[in-house]
This record gives sequence, structure tokens and C-alpha cells, in this order.
Amino acid sequence: MDCLFCNIVKGEIPSAKVYEDELVYAFKDIAPQAPVHVLLVPKKHITSAQTLTPADDALLCHLFAVARHIAEETGVADTGYRLITNIGPDGGQSVPHLHLHLIGGKALKWEN
Repeated sequence: MDCLFCNIVKGEIPSAKVYEDELVYAFKDIAPQAPVHVLLVPKKHITSAQTLTPADDALLCHLFAVARHIAEETGVADTGYRLITNIGPDGGQSVPHLHLHLIGGKALKWEN
């Protein structure tokens, strides 16, 4: 499997790492939509939120805990931020590997 995010997690493609532990790798988005735009990627390859199973419950909970930690570290926890996961082509998912976008650092609006 040739997955962009798996290759970033393995260090084969450079990234601006923000956080790493045994389950999650987080890095700055290369095309940020706000002053803070971090991608949180499970190290385990999961195609999208649609393919999560009950076996992934602990990983998903941990992913949200890491998001909370990064929000605090980047200074957006108090003012607010958005967590987004896109699912499938119509949902805007461009990389078929589950990931959360943590976006903040400015007032966010919904754009279509």
C-alpha cells in the first residue's frame, strides 16, 4: 500500500512534527487554512471514519485526547477550534487515511 500519511508517519516524507506517541502522529498542514492547522493521524492505517470498528474505540478516544493536548499547546483551547474529518471523495477526503484537522487561531466561518 502506498499511503501518503503512512509514509509521513514512517519518516519517508518530511513533515513539521507537532506531536508523536505510539499511536498518533501530528504535523502541520502544508496548506494551512488558519494560523493553527494541524493534522492528527493514527499510525495504524484506517481508511476513514466510515471504516472504524469497535476495535478502534480506544484509538479514537486517544486521538481526541491528543487533539485536546495540541489545542492547549498551540494556544487555541480557550478561544476555540474546529476538529474536522472528511470522509470519501464527496466529503472532501483527499488522502484515504483517517485524520483529523485541528484548525484554530482565528474566528472560523462555515464556507461551502
